[in-house]
Amino acid sequence: MSGFKPFGMPLCELKSVKLQYDEYESIKLVDYENMPQDLAAEKMNISRPTLTRIYNSALKKVAKAFVECLAIEIEGGNVEFEKEWYKCGKCYNLIEGLKNHKRCKDCNSYGTDELIKISQLK
Repeated sequence: MSGFKPFGMPLCELKSVKLQYDEYESIKLVDYENMPQDLAAEKMNISRPTLTRIYNSALKKVAKAFVECLAIEIEGGNVEFEKEWYKCGKCYNLIEGLKNHKRCKDCNSYGTDELIKISQLK
């Protein structure tokens, strides 16, 4: 997954905002995982004030995308995932590690040739 777009609108007709991966991570930790900002900063190996700046920037971009009906592109930097993630090239399901790969209900075939390692994307 490298972004989001408004439902029912072709991507080719949309403008977008660029969300850096550290901005995405700050929202994930603070809002999705309900982590206090000081712990989120520690997990990201940055200072608490830096986390706050990154987080506030991310919220502004997401709000702009929602209000102005823009796509969100997630990009940026050298990142290291704690686990290996794969995306099915046919049904786009995310799979945590090859050992968890099972036939998707939406896929006609089953194998590892349709899997794309997330770290190899864009």
